[in-house]
Amino acid sequence: MVRGAATRHFRLPPSLRLWPGRLLRGTATAALAVVVFWTGTILALRWQDPPTSALMLLRRLEGHAIDHRPVPLSEVAPVLRFAVVAAEDNRFCSHAGFDWQALKEQIARWREGRRPRGASTLSQQTVKNLFLWPGRDPLRKLLEIPLTAMIELAWPKRRILEIYLQIVEFGPGIFGAEAAARRYYGRSARQLSPRQAASLAAILPSPLTRRPSDRAVQNRATLIERRIGQLGPLLDCVR
Repeated sequence: MVRGAATRHFRLPPSLRLWPGRLLRGTATAALAVVVFWTGTILALRWQDPPTSALMLLRRLEGHAIDHRPVPLSEVAPVLRFAVVAAEDNRFCSHAGFDWQALKEQIARWREGRRPRGASTLSQQTVKNLFLWPGRDPLRKLLEIPLTAMIELAWPKRRILEIYLQIVEFGPGIFGAEAAARRYYGRSARQLSPRQAASLAAILPSPLTRRPSDRAVQNRATLIERRIGQLGPLLDCVR
């Protein structure tokens, strides 16, 4: 090494020095585009029924034939609306998308060493079925939070339940209340009896493995019918 020689400093080429800023701007632009897309889609769906859902597309890829017959909420028997709320989300009419009380109860169950049950609301389930994918991975749950808040702001409660009942899975390839009523009972969703409605609601936690005639489903249907009578004004938003 020659004494007195100037120390040379390594410098990145100009194109590489600009890369972090470009990446940041590109990420921000992509994020903004996603937000604009979801906002526009959710606003449009306040009036336009979704022709399909993310879960339906997934089932098609799995090889299932899709039976999807969307109808307005007015064509769904009130007893089925009540049964779904009683089975899946008792406080649907009173919360803003997230049932914090149910979440605290499940955390308490976990701390006591008992297996926690799901605390997902009908609003969260609507978002998951419509836009996202099954599973409990953190990314899906992270996306579910802002989307749930957005539909709660953009749609009235009746619209949330209406879309839920249009796209919810009632069996392999069976989507929506109308398709389920036709498939299992040979009648429209508007003509369901209280027992039939409770039986359909009772299969929702595991629609791929349960059928309305299963003994366990019938036992749960009895509990759902009893719960409907207990909810009273908690059903007012879906009457």
